[in-house]
Order: sequence, then structure tokens, then C-alpha cells
Amino acid sequence: MSGITTSSRGVDVAPLVDALSEGIVLTDPDSMASYRWDRANDPEAGTPLVVVRATCTEDVQTAVRFAAEHGLPVIPRGAGSGLSGGATAIDGSVVISTERMRAITVDPNTRTAVVEPGLFNVEVKAAAAQHGLWYPPDPSSFEFCSIGGNVATNAGGLCCVKYGVTADYVLGLTVVLADGTAVELGGPRLKDVAGLALTKLFVGSEGTLGIVTRIVLRLIPPQRVPSTLVATFASLDDATATVLDISRVMRPSMLEFMDRASINAVEDLTRMGLDRSAAAMLVVQSDEPAGFAAQEIEEVAQICRRHAAVEVFSTDDPDEGEAFVVARRMAIPAVEQKGALLLEDVGVPLPELGALVRGIERIAEMREVTIAVIAHAGDGNTHPLIVFDPADEDHARRAQVAYGEVMDLAVALGGTITGEHGVGRLKRAWLPGYLGPEVHALNKRIKDALDPQNILNPGAGI
Repeated sequence: MSGITTSSRGVDVAPLVDALSEGIVLTDPDSMASYRWDRANDPEAGTPLVVVRATCTEDVQTAVRFAAEHGLPVIPRGAGSGLSGGATAIDGSVVISTERMRAITVDPNTRTAVVEPGLFNVEVKAAAAQHGLWYPPDPSSFEFCSIGGNVATNAGGLCCVKYGVTADYVLGLTVVLADGTAVELGGPRLKDVAGLALTKLFVGSEGTLGIVTRIVLRLIPPQRVPSTLVATFASLDDATATVLDISRVMRPSMLEFMDRASINAVEDLTRMGLDRSAAAMLVVQSDEPAGFAAQEIEEVAQICRRHAAVEVFSTDDPDEGEAFVVARRMAIPAVEQKGALLLEDVGVPLPELGALVRGIERIAEMREVTIAVIAHAGDGNTHPLIVFDPADEDHARRAQVAYGEVMDLAVALGGTITGEHGVGRLKRAWLPGYLGPEVHALNKRIKDALDPQNILNPGAGI
């Protein structure tokens, strides 16, 4: 026996420790401390009863069965890079971390990869590239976010305007259900309509319906080296009108937006010579074959100039182009240097992008808080970053009010409260109003059917 007996909840964790290999279960509060939060830094994070660092599906099954037997909440966790509090621990919970589940097998014949959830997005890309293939979904955090977390939130990224989001590349899953049963869903087949589309049900479910332990991913031929255009604007309206006109006539492989606050935050960090006076900047890429890419980039340049762009710069040099993409990816960590953040993830239909950006500007002025806006502009998914001083109670309160007002604005414009970060715990209060009573009830019926004890990530998502 391990010598561990009973927790403060009156649950004897020794059987769980003894059922798993040495080193898998953590019970010491100091060792568990880093598993309490994800990147959202939810101040209401609790202290787990145990942390299970699973190495295989069977480890996850053992932990879930133990939790089900004792009615304990289960918090699935990947790399902890989530931005909505989806992996926030609850007092007395069983945190199941998949960080040690890192196997991958690539089959170039079927253009698929079988991946365990702890592997980072960048590692999947690298493994695919060794076989001359590509895995497109690319969140800005691709270097440190896990594939399991990407599946849990249906993550998108900078290329999704042309290539789609995580769900478009998930062909199959192994999922551990709330009673510890492991089910195999889908597989390495491009077409399969037998039965209900259960694989898609679990993608984006934020660990509330089951814990993903194995993923079959679709891979595609590699992306061509893109050509890049960067344009700056003196007006937010000109920039968002440009986005709309580009999207009407073409499908670029990247169409990203940064406002003045995010431009200046990145420039403070990188000193790469970005125009601090610009109200907005667009980063556009085309990965069409060379001649077509040049034509597409020139057409984008003409649209930008028609909308009074201050400066238009284009290049087919991959290093120059990547420098601007890196600047866009660095926006969140750069703005984080300015204070604590409330990270938004609202999306609207493209024709409403201008109204959303202008409305966010008004909210920032009214609440006297800084809101830096970056966006996957080509699909209307924006990331307003609300900066506040947690030591200033009034400032923190105004930031929290602004956070809700941004979501209300997006919904009023026919949009959503989250496009790719997930509801987590930070946005759950707004979910019923967004879904409406009938759809919210339907969500709960599905949750109740699959998790009748409500032990899987309670308080997150649904």
C-alpha cells in the first residue's frame, strides 16, 4: 500500500494510487498546484483531490471509474493553454492530465495520423511534414497547445479562413465515457455516414461528454510557400471594409487584423518597425501557385488602396512574410505585458465585422479600459483583449462589465460568444442567453444522457 489513506473529503485515494503505476498519481498540494489553472488564470480555481497523469486509455478509464464510484468531479486537462477556464480545477476533483500521452503514427497511404492527445500541435505538423504532408489547423499557440485541447475546443487559427478548423480534420476518436467505458468512433475513412455523427459531437464538447484519448487526423498535401501582403489604415472602418471586399472575391490562405493597441503592444516587444500611428493593420497571404498568387496579392493591394490604405507592402520572400505572421501570433503575449487580461473570443457574420470592432471601441471608451483587438478577420472571429489592473477594484469591475458587454454586442449582431476558445467557466453565465431555452435544454439532455452524475468537467461548457 502507498500509505495514503483518506482525503479531507473522506475519500480513500489509496486504491486509485495502487491501481496505477508509480508516479502517475499526484496527491501532494505543492505538486498539484500547477494543475489548478489553465492560461485563463481563473481566480476561483480549486484544489484537486488528486492529479492523474495518464499514460494510456486504461489509466484514464481507471481514474474515471474511481471518480464515478465516489461521485467526484473529473477535470480533463491537456497542456493548460486554454483561455476560457475549461481546465480550471474544482475542490476535491480528479484532474486527469493527458500530457504524457504523446504517441503518433503517420500513414502516408491514407494521409492520416493516429495521435495521442498530449502531443503539441507543432509536433503533429512536424511529424506530418516528415512524410510530405500537412496538418493545417494552427492556433497562435500552436507551439505549446495540445491536440487534445484543440479537439476539446474545436480550435481554429490563422489558416482556418481557407483550410477550416480542427473538426474538419478529425476522422476518428477514442473516448472514455463517464462510466469508464472506452468507445471507438470513426476511423481513417473520408466518408462514413453509418449511424449518428458522434465523432463530431465530441469535438468542441470541452471534456463535458467524455475524455479523448486517441485521435485519427486527416492530413493533406503541404501548403505552397505563401506570398504575403501587409496593409495599414488610418481608419478602422477602412480596414474592415477592405476585409469584406477581399472576402467577396477570393479566399486567401490568411486574412488577419490587428488594431492600434495590439500593433503598439507588439512593437513594444519586438521593435520590428510596425506603424504605431496606424488604426489597423491587415496581414494577408495567398498560397496559390506562383503566378496566381501574384495576381491574387495584386488584387488585394488594389482593394486596399481603394479603401485608403496608408501603406501597402507585399513580398514573396518567405522569411519576410513569416516575420509579419509572427508579429500577429505574438499579439496576445505582447498585450499580456500591459496587465491582467480578460480574453474574448467573439465572432460575427463578416458583414457585421465593422460594427463589432467599432462597438468594442465604444465599450472601451465608456468603461475606460483598454481593449486591444486582433481577429481572424476572414471568418469574423475576433479576440478582444481587455486589459485591467487586478489591484484596482474599480478598474477590475469595469473590465468585467466590458467583458459581458462585448459578448452582448456580438450576439446582438447575429454572432457568437465564442468561436474557438470554448465556453469554459468564464463564459458559462452567458451561454443560456445565447443558445435560447430550447437549444440550451437540448444541450443539457445530451449531457444528462452521457453523464448522468454530472462528473465530467461540471461547470464548464454546457
